[in-house]
Amino acid sequence: MSDGFEAAEFITGFIAEAEEHLTLANANLLSLDQSAAKGQPTPRQVRELFRSLHTIKGLAAMVGIEPIVDVAHAMETVLREADRAAGQLPAGSVELLLRGTRAISQRVTALAKRKPVAAAPATLIEALNALRQSGGGRPEASAGTTLPDELWARLGNAEREQLMQGLSAGRRGVVATFVPAPERASAGVNITSVRERMATVAEIVKVVPQSIPSTESAPGGLAFALIVLTDATDEVVAEASSSDPATLRPIALQSGAAPSLDEGDESEDDTNPRQQGVVRVEVARLDDALEKLSALVVTQFRLTRALAALRASGTDTRALALVVADNGRQLRDLRSSIMRARMVPVAEVLERVPLLLRGLSRATGKPARLELRTGKTELDKAVAERIFPAVVHLIRNAADHALESPAERRAAGKPETGLITVVAVERSDNQLELTISDDGRGIDAVAVARRAGVPVPATDDGLLELLTRPGLSTKTENTTTSGRGVGMDVVKRIAVDELRGALAMTTIRGQGTTFVLRVPLSITIVDAFSFVSGGETFVVPVAMVEEIQELDPTRTVRGPDRRRVARDTPDRRQVARGTDMIERRGEAVPLLRLDEIFGLAVEGVAGRKVIIVRRNGEPYAFAVDRMLGQQEVVVRPLEDRLVRVEGISGTTDLGDGKPTLVLDLVALGGKLSAGPAPGRERARA
Repeated sequence: MSDGFEAAEFITGFIAEAEEHLTLANANLLSLDQSAAKGQPTPRQVRELFRSLHTIKGLAAMVGIEPIVDVAHAMETVLREADRAAGQLPAGSVELLLRGTRAISQRVTALAKRKPVAAAPATLIEALNALRQSGGGRPEASAGTTLPDELWARLGNAEREQLMQGLSAGRRGVVATFVPAPERASAGVNITSVRERMATVAEIVKVVPQSIPSTESAPGGLAFALIVLTDATDEVVAEASSSDPATLRPIALQSGAAPSLDEGDESEDDTNPRQQGVVRVEVARLDDALEKLSALVVTQFRLTRALAALRASGTDTRALALVVADNGRQLRDLRSSIMRARMVPVAEVLERVPLLLRGLSRATGKPARLELRTGKTELDKAVAERIFPAVVHLIRNAADHALESPAERRAAGKPETGLITVVAVERSDNQLELTISDDGRGIDAVAVARRAGVPVPATDDGLLELLTRPGLSTKTENTTTSGRGVGMDVVKRIAVDELRGALAMTTIRGQGTTFVLRVPLSITIVDAFSFVSGGETFVVPVAMVEEIQELDPTRTVRGPDRRRVARDTPDRRQVARGTDMIERRGEAVPLLRLDEIFGLAVEGVAGRKVIIVRRNGEPYAFAVDRMLGQQEVVVRPLEDRLVRVEGISGTTDLGDGKPTLVLDLVALGGKLSAGPAPGRERARA
């Protein structure tokens, strides 16, 4: 290494590599934990975990982060001993190894934030060293056995490991042969009865049928080789298998051990990002590319307007129109390419959830398993970062509130281990549906209503509206996981208010609860409808709209009165006004007029359109003057709290140089259903 080496130059690369290997390490640790609970050896996961930690240790040493080196080295030592024991970890090691990965992760995070890196935790290092010393003494697994090749080839990986583990632990391996014959069959002795008898005196690894020459003692030309691990004598094994003790064949370990972790062998399926043509790019660079693309989208609007103006003046614009059309197609292709570069797999977003659920299960005393079904779905990284806290809240609620205790589940005829399922599906080119469900007790609407001091809601949508009230918690006392009044309101704020998506819920008492989040795949450049109402142009995202239809005045009816502020009265008094309703496929839908809501000039109803959205299962119709079309728009959120208005999610530029409001009609419908419409001053803030 030259004297001019500067470790700081490699810190960014180290952080990215370390985070990647920590993710792999945690995944393997969870797999180890599940296998350990079943008493199964895990040599493959042990080796992969070792490689991840070995890589982290080497990188940390290169950049001089000694605390990470110390922790990774102590963990490596434990794993090396486990590998020599055929993948069998000492009791309690998974929890210590998880503490080790957390310690490394905390120091990587401190390094990323340019904070001092804490020294390696001495108590953790001591515990790992003690674990290694107490876990030694197991015989080392060999590279093979004396089992004939034709039988070895018939064993699966798990069966081979079962045999190797048993032999390494000092158990006797035996091959017993049972040959079916007519006289044995007439006495009720067949392979089924032999298996049952053998299971009482030995651990059966596998029963392998074999073809043998037909003889007087074997008229069918068939035999069964029973590969077993046992502590019984040959006489007992022979009696159980209806065979002669002299025909039993012992199985022993061959000399020469299996390659250990010290030799640093690499499996053929190891992946290297460079070999796969993967380039790590900072998110800031992708954000910058998206910002440049946003400017091009606005320029495209300006070109379209200029072209329309030339056409209106009588200029022949056919050649220019072709160029503008080609430019529009190329711009859409560029947008698609940049958005694909920003996409991350949903499976990657949710990879921390299994570790989260493991901690929650231990904290609540409720065992639970997780099923993740994400397929190849992807979403924008910005959306992923926003939606993950909502998923965490729903998983936390399911583990703490929804799932019953093991005793309750047994009494209800359910498995002691609860089930939480997360499913991700792309519903369209611009929308992702996340479903989080559990098989718990369901939500007690009566208890929730009593807690909130309101009547019991009649529908799941009404119950969801109640659950998402800020500060509402069904817990009577604070715990490490619940009871602080923070939860479902956060989920609603993220999914509905921030991401302009939708949240739905269904629950069945005694069977479980399902939450469905529908969010856009991207929130910066979206497909949107533009329309005119009261002489002003507005925009609404396509993903928010359920239907657009003509307004038929003859099918509009007046419903119960509601109160609104009269803008033409000096004292701004409230006057009574009926709620308009329209009929939609046999359903009465409230009709809201945007020009009246925002205090704009009210035009005649001739030629009006209706935009229908749905909030918590309830449809709302918004009457507008006319639709302008559908296009890609760049949404600029309203960051200043002084100009934030519920129902307005941001602004965009349609090429005329003026800001155009992007409406959140779902939030606006909910706001207006709960109280008076906003006045002109607030809408124009």
